[in-house]
Amino acid sequence: MKKFILFLFLVTAANNANAQSLKWFTDVNEASKEALKSKKPMLFFFTGSDWCGWCTRLQKEVLLTPEFATWADKNVVLVELDFPKRKTLAPEIVQQNKELQQTLGVRGYPTVWFVKANKPEKNGDKIAFSQLGSTGYVAGGPANWIASAESIINKAK
Repeated sequence: MKKFILFLFLVTAANNANAQSLKWFTDVNEASKEALKSKKPMLFFFTGSDWCGWCTRLQKEVLLTPEFATWADKNVVLVELDFPKRKTLAPEIVQQNKELQQTLGVRGYPTVWFVKANKPEKNGDKIAFSQLGSTGYVAGGPANWIASAESIINKAK
């Protein structure tokens, strides 16, 4: 019995480590380069990390789960766009986040936008984004949330 409990503990710890080892970008330019290289859409997670209860719930029920980690690793480039009240962000990140919030019309948190990074052509190094669709909190855990995300991403293909 002790071996079985130890086994369950190790499996759970490994799954949680996998979920927490996901690469979340905060710099959209870096994320865009990765998205163009990998040919994956980007997941923009607009959050109020230190004050938004629904954001915390979305993270706990979906974004920090092993199921989400496995799906995200294969399907998207992750970008956290934070609007904290108590934590201080670099001024360039604050500006970037505000610009994207305005561009995508984000009015509440959590909001998740799926976008495709488009290679810059005539406007220098500025990367443009094609909007694929958005979602937020979806009840029912990772399976329901991932199904919702898949419908957005697949609709754009």
